Amino acid sequence: MNPRTADLWHHYGRTRADTDREVPAAFYWNWGQDAGPGPEILGDLTDKCVGDLGAGAARHAAYLVTRHHPAQVIAVDASPAQHAMATDLYGHLAPRLRLVHSDVVNHLHARAATYDVLYSVFGAVDFTDPGKLLPAAAAALRPGGRLAFSTLAHYLSGTRAQPDVVPAGIPAKTPDGEPATMRRWVLQEHVWTTALDAAGFTRIDVGVLPATGEGPRTADALLVSAHLPR
Repeated sequence: MNPRTADLWHHYGRTRADTDREVPAAFYWNWGQDAGPGPEILGDLTDKCVGDLGAGAARHAAYLVTRHHPAQVIAVDASPAQHAMATDLYGHLAPRLRLVHSDVVNHLHARAATYDVLYSVFGAVDFTDPGKLLPAAAAALRPGGRLAFSTLAHYLSGTRAQPDVVPAGIPAKTPDGEPATMRRWVLQEHVWTTALDAAGFTRIDVGVLPATGEGPRTADALLVSAHLPR
């Protein structure tokens, strides 16, 4: 992240962090974070090197470190505020939890053939150009490595996902509360499949996680998993 660029994630999760400092009791992929499959989607993590892309406050990463047996989980986020929040909440879980403040694509390019598993829960995969992120993820995985992510199946407004790899501008706020816009990629299933295939992934699977509630901020999600060839 350019240091002169406003941190558009400055406010995200701050209220929750003030009152909820515990490691989560569960790991979910759906938008409501309350149902559906859990970390079994990632496979056996014992002694594996795992990366959380766009980790935010690192709650999912903390869950994996404390309830599974990875060699290490590396939680990467480009937001200074999110990195600071994660450090405050879960810095005590080092060295098995490593918190990294970095642009995700740059980090992945610097970690060639390092990871066994990469995942994103409405994280960096949503907010990074897939044409840059997916090849970088492929390069950072070891042969046979796995990428899994959940992403919106449609816009929160109900508008259909994009039929091409194009982002939309969504509302955000600067640290001082001024309105801003950030880019989010909300893509149809076949678009993700094509992009993953182009990046070198195989055994691509896309499933739908239905919304568990009603209202203007609820949404179906896609749960996507793919592997590198061995």
